[in-house]
Amino acid sequence: MLQKQILNENFSLVLSGGGALGIAQLGVIHDLEELDISPSEIIGTSIGSIIGACMSIGMKESETYALFEKFSSIFNWVKLSFSGNSIISSKKIEVILNDIFHDLKMKDTKIPLKIIATNTLNGNIKVFDSTDDVKIKDALLASMAIPGIFEEKTINDTIYSDGFLCANLGINQATYDDVLAIDVMGDNSFYKDMPNHLFKTKNVVDMFEKSMRILIRNQTKASLLVSTKNIYIIEPVTKDFKTFHFHKYEEIRKLGLGLL
Repeated sequence: MLQKQILNENFSLVLSGGGALGIAQLGVIHDLEELDISPSEIIGTSIGSIIGACMSIGMKESETYALFEKFSSIFNWVKLSFSGNSIISSKKIEVILNDIFHDLKMKDTKIPLKIIATNTLNGNIKVFDSTDDVKIKDALLASMAIPGIFEEKTINDTIYSDGFLCANLGINQATYDDVLAIDVMGDNSFYKDMPNHLFKTKNVVDMFEKSMRILIRNQTKASLLVSTKNIYIIEPVTKDFKTFHFHKYEEIRKLGLGLL
């Protein structure tokens, strides 16, 4: 069905945020490569922006997967911060991103790229694209800066935070009428019952994460209601995994296979 719809057509590929759950998007990208289908532009939020940026400069899915395999422990990505407004410093992530993107700017990609972030001070959406004289790695640090968790990113005197605050699935930022969107925080990202663990603390943590997934799911549904695009949406079943389960990269990637 998908092959008939968009093969040899111009379409936008939209990749969602979702922490480790976003690795499921690699499975879908693997299948796109197998079908020799390539998007005309890529739009990403948070981890979706990292995966999309890798794809936009010509990296194969296997190369991006190897990156997550190498840094499968979340502790390889983060460094605790003892000042500022966040608990995690972005220094380690900056080193990783620099090794991949060096000084490439948004205009230097092989496939046009849009990276979604949020202006922390006024709450407005910011879509970094080829018109911005900004390095890819800086736009990525802005897009993945979860408030209170990762450091905010300052670019040209403006402070940015994670794009999920505005558009976890950037369908309304697509240029083309045909859109393939991969959403790891949709209906399949949470159970439809209440947490029921022995320890209350685990119930509280699970309830908080479920609430965030519902909030983001509803944000996306609101965007879908006003969209005039032809949207083909894929929702891997991610409900059995946490957003910090980077060590389960292999299992999560498999969630995206065979969904086209």
